[in-house]
Amino acid sequence: MTAATVARVLDGARLMPVLTVPDPGTAGPLADALTAGGVRCAEVTFRTHDAEQVLKTMASHGGLTVGAGTVVTPEQAERAVAAGARFVVSPGFDEEVVVKCGELGVPVVPGIATATELMRALKAGLDTVKLFPAEPLGGLRTLRALAAPFPGVRFMPTGGIDAVALPGYLSEPAVLAVGGSWMATPALLKSGDYAEIRRLTAEAVERSMPCPT
Repeated sequence: MTAATVARVLDGARLMPVLTVPDPGTAGPLADALTAGGVRCAEVTFRTHDAEQVLKTMASHGGLTVGAGTVVTPEQAERAVAAGARFVVSPGFDEEVVVKCGELGVPVVPGIATATELMRALKAGLDTVKLFPAEPLGGLRTLRALAAPFPGVRFMPTGGIDAVALPGYLSEPAVLAVGGSWMATPALLKSGDYAEIRRLTAEAVERSMPCPT
């Protein structure tokens, strides 16, 4: 899957809320809050028991393009797509997951942390990868160092990024989109503070807009 394919599924969206949602009952209100804040895509992580139901509810919302994150096995990829995932994101590179996503016809964005892993992704026919965990790995300095010898690769950095760091990442030509969990933390979901989720989302969307020239 090429960067153009991933970009087409994301439909130009460059901000990706990364969601870990333990209670499927919060999925509907969460989708409402995110769309009210202005985002158009989201990643539901397969870190919880009810991730499939959460994904299914959010995918049926209508205002969001929803993908599955933390997909580490081909079987999870199958379940995610059956639940409505339009794309798949993995924390690392696993060839079996990549092959399965190709069979399912959905874009896959594997996580990489080194040039060696990036070259494995390229060999598998991919040109879009997730730099993960971005900030602990060195943030923009690492991203730029990896992008330099691989000019055709697009990155979706995720991991430790917050609202303050967001514009810097999005200003990089090699960055397709940025993922982050600060907009809808488990604490905010547990307290049901959808107004704060909407506020943080709207703030992030504003920060992701290009500066006027």
